[in-house]
Amino acid sequence: MSMGRDADFHDALGCLVADASARLATQLQRIGGLAQGERQVIHDSVRDAALATLHGRTCRLLLLELHAAVEENRLAATDSHARWHEFVALASTRDFWTGLEAHYPGLWDRLQALIEGRFQAGHELARRFARDRSVLGEWSDAPLGELLALEIGAGDSHLGGKTVAVLRCAGARVVYKPRPVGVDVELKRFIEGLGIDTSMRVPAAIERDGYGWTAFVAHRHADDADGLRAFYRGIGEWLATMRLLGGTDLHAENLIAHGRHPVVIDCETLFTPKVDAAPSGLGEAHDRAAAMVDGSVLNMGLLPGRGGALAWRGVDTSGIGALPGEQPKVAVPAIVDAGTDRAHLGTRWVDIAPGHNHPSDRPELTTYWPDVLGGFDALTMQLRALDARGELAGRLRAFDRCDVRVVVRATETYAELARMLWHPVSLHDPRKAWSHAAELLRKAGEVRALAPDDDGVIAAEIADLVDGDIPYFGMRVSQGTLRGPRGTRWLAPCQRVDEALAHWRRADVALERMVIHGALASAYADEGQDAAEVSLRVHAPRTNDLDVRRRTQAASIMRLLATRALRCGDGSVAWIASVLGPTGRSVQPVAQDLYGGLAGLALVATGYAAEQRAGRADVVDGIVGLRDAIVTTMRMADDESHVRRLRVARPRPTPPGAYIGLGAQIGAWLSLEEAGVAHGEGIARATRLASLMPESLAADEIHDVLTGAAGGIVPLLRLHRATDDPLFVGMARALGDRLCDAARMVDGRACWTHARWPDGLGGFAHGATGIGWALAKLAEATGEDRYETMARAAMAFEDALFDGERGHWRDRRDLGGEPSAAAWCHGSVGIGLAWIDLGQTHGPRRERLRAAVADAWARGIGANHGLCHGDFGAWELLARALDDGLAPERMTRALIDAALVASLERHGPRCGRVGEALSPGLMTGLAGVVYQLLRMDRRCDLPSVMIPSGRWSGQSSTRSTHSDNVPSTPPMAVAASTSLG
Repeated sequence: MSMGRDADFHDALGCLVADASARLATQLQRIGGLAQGERQVIHDSVRDAALATLHGRTCRLLLLELHAAVEENRLAATDSHARWHEFVALASTRDFWTGLEAHYPGLWDRLQALIEGRFQAGHELARRFARDRSVLGEWSDAPLGELLALEIGAGDSHLGGKTVAVLRCAGARVVYKPRPVGVDVELKRFIEGLGIDTSMRVPAAIERDGYGWTAFVAHRHADDADGLRAFYRGIGEWLATMRLLGGTDLHAENLIAHGRHPVVIDCETLFTPKVDAAPSGLGEAHDRAAAMVDGSVLNMGLLPGRGGALAWRGVDTSGIGALPGEQPKVAVPAIVDAGTDRAHLGTRWVDIAPGHNHPSDRPELTTYWPDVLGGFDALTMQLRALDARGELAGRLRAFDRCDVRVVVRATETYAELARMLWHPVSLHDPRKAWSHAAELLRKAGEVRALAPDDDGVIAAEIADLVDGDIPYFGMRVSQGTLRGPRGTRWLAPCQRVDEALAHWRRADVALERMVIHGALASAYADEGQDAAEVSLRVHAPRTNDLDVRRRTQAASIMRLLATRALRCGDGSVAWIASVLGPTGRSVQPVAQDLYGGLAGLALVATGYAAEQRAGRADVVDGIVGLRDAIVTTMRMADDESHVRRLRVARPRPTPPGAYIGLGAQIGAWLSLEEAGVAHGEGIARATRLASLMPESLAADEIHDVLTGAAGGIVPLLRLHRATDDPLFVGMARALGDRLCDAARMVDGRACWTHARWPDGLGGFAHGATGIGWALAKLAEATGEDRYETMARAAMAFEDALFDGERGHWRDRRDLGGEPSAAAWCHGSVGIGLAWIDLGQTHGPRRERLRAAVADAWARGIGANHGLCHGDFGAWELLARALDDGLAPERMTRALIDAALVASLERHGPRCGRVGEALSPGLMTGLAGVVYQLLRMDRRCDLPSVMIPSGRWSGQSSTRSTHSDNVPSTPPMAVAASTSLG
């Protein structure tokens, strides 16, 4: 993210580029073949680009010096605005900058290196354009004509300020690439040589010594549905092609949608080396799963995935992802109170501008995912046929001559380090800053296999960052050794074509298809609820032999879960899936959480083993062994996380949530202890995890039950009950106090906001109902009125969202006018379950509960089978409604149980979005379906996982989900009339 430009500071920096600017003007006059107006265009564009870079690097320093000048009374003006202008005039002199050398040693040389590199690169571009323009005129679709505009900085700068540039001439546009373009030429030939009717395209290129030109590709949408299908089929073909060629870095800026054609406009990162990762400590199964994912199509950057770096958390930059409306807002630096001596650096939250990578205004991955898979399958089969005939290896030999780039670290990692290295504190003590940067790069190498760990290479990377560049690593494909910054070398020689071909031949196509499927679902920021192409609902289902059929389905799905597990000799187990995490969805080995990870799978395997032992579930061979393997893996991960926290200074805190975060892990270990499978260590592990809650709370900005502070309350109260230690009630109070302080109150209604949802949300998992439920539980445990009052205010916010005409709750998300889902995460199911759990089944809320139940039956069935936003989540509310007399007439328990069992029999288990391959997880996957099938047996005493307050043993929560210390008439039940007004 670039810093917002302030005009006054921009002008002040002119003194720094004056000499280089004058020198470039003279150099341009000596280049023949350029009109005077063209020289001016080049000069002004280079100068503006250099000033923009300088502004981004020095803005913090200038603001700090402004305040220092005010504090030290070095500004004579009498008012704030005048002092600003006085400082700007002072900063516009060379003496100001050279005078900073004493406090910021080496600053002047650093600035000059940055400036000289960019102006030299601009001069080089001008000479090359003048020399090649006649050829470019013959090659382009139309005569070039006069150069009218030059866009410098179309990509990151490397090797002394060199960057891709777009030249707009009177007749056509061309793209300048200051790197060899042989790989572009050979990729185009390779695709054309396949002899297939493909929509894949690579821009035409002119190859020169060390640089080249490519055709400009304009973005335009597909004309019709046939064009859209061709585009998405082409995406699948690109996935197959790049899986063979080891392509990476195919993010949204490197893909242009040109009608029906997906055009890869920058294909410099082919034949990326394969480097084995060091053991993670999370178990051999996790490492094997991670290696499988890293070696798959997911590694190329074309498929959706969410960033984890500080400035990019939750951002999808992928070629086919980055969907409009599915991106978080991002914080960009901005000068606050510019024009006064109070100016300081702040942030503003902005929407990410849509790219040019989509063939329509509203990209429809939910519609066209079969075309993506179809393109991948068809081209993979053709490539395998070529290989079987012995033709493929020979065709790939053409790439041996090519020079390619290797991305060893994420650009956002470099960008964060660059901001740190140019911070005034770092400029004051550069040795210390460089040492810290080196340590960060070494640690980054521990978690990324393809990252240099050589001290000399790391030092060269930092030197490039200091000069304002992104470090560049390149290699000749036939040689394989990486040429790093400042003449460094890394990795042993290797024939990269042979390596890539061998890696491709070992590919597990079924895994690749699953990864594609799951990754497409990751393009969507929320778990959401999609309408199924064909409704899964079964009308008038048969009710005979229901228990036998229920058991058959549960056992069948449990076996499927077991067969999809990766098991290793150290006793660990892993699954690969598209799972929801703190930054969004991504395809990865499942994590430790309850929502879609190992904690939820542990509860399901433990529950199945218990029900099998009780004779209420069919025998699944190896279920106890699977359960123990999951617990073993959780133990490994917990121990490794503890060790990492001791080793890494200021690790990123785990969120506090009840489904994703510390609350999830605490609750899972307590449940495993209660079930007798944690071998006495569950409470100790939960206690150690709870010690992290204060730092987790300090970093929390979400507040909700799923990942935020509200989700940590009930697990801490459970830990208090297990240990009788008042410390954990105190921690729960701290969470409750934070929620009360963070609430936005309007007319007695409370909501909780953050950047993406500035008006707050309703619902259980993400919104006011869930937060109010947690505060009500805290009020019951502590007797404090503050929490009860805020819980009432949260429920009042939800009440205000109820649409009496439609019989459901309005959704505060921007869903194009769509109503709230009849789901646990957003809408009727979660709201209804929370109210029932709080004892609000009589009085004013009763009719609202009836509406929630009716909505769950009408709209909550038929989309998918998951808990979060599917049939088996709605089943829990419907079952509770029957027990509490809230169900519609003629609804019976046999009817709703039979409807869901029959749906499984007819359609098979369906979970997830955009037809994604089945997730194993609890809330959106197979595990949750099994869990609810077990709980359909009225004798089953497994607690609810949708209202996470029950103990492992005791009454079934389809009859009672109250925790041990809830009074028979909870305070919130008495307060219902207040909320409803």
